[in-house]
Amino acid sequence: MACTCPDHTEKWKLFELLQAETHTGVSLTKNLAMLPAISVSGLYFHHPDSRYFAVGRVQEVDSPAPKKLKLADTERWLGPVLDYDRE
Repeated sequence: MACTCPDHTEKWKLFELLQAETHTGVSLTKNLAMLPAISVSGLYFHHPDSRYFAVGRVQEVDSPAPKKLKLADTERWLGPVLDYDRE
């Protein structure tokens, strides 16, 4: 099962921990897209009875303290799954 993760800011941490650019040549753009464009990342879990599901759209966001991001930045990264206008 592939699990979508709308919080792409985790890529910073993963790329650092795995030294991804050094080991694979894959890099991140300022918008956290991966280059080359054919690159993919994800969280993958498997169980024989697993199935794909979505948890729905996000109704409200508080800036996540551990990441020390401003609310506007958090909303920018989660924009595609927000159930409200950011403005």
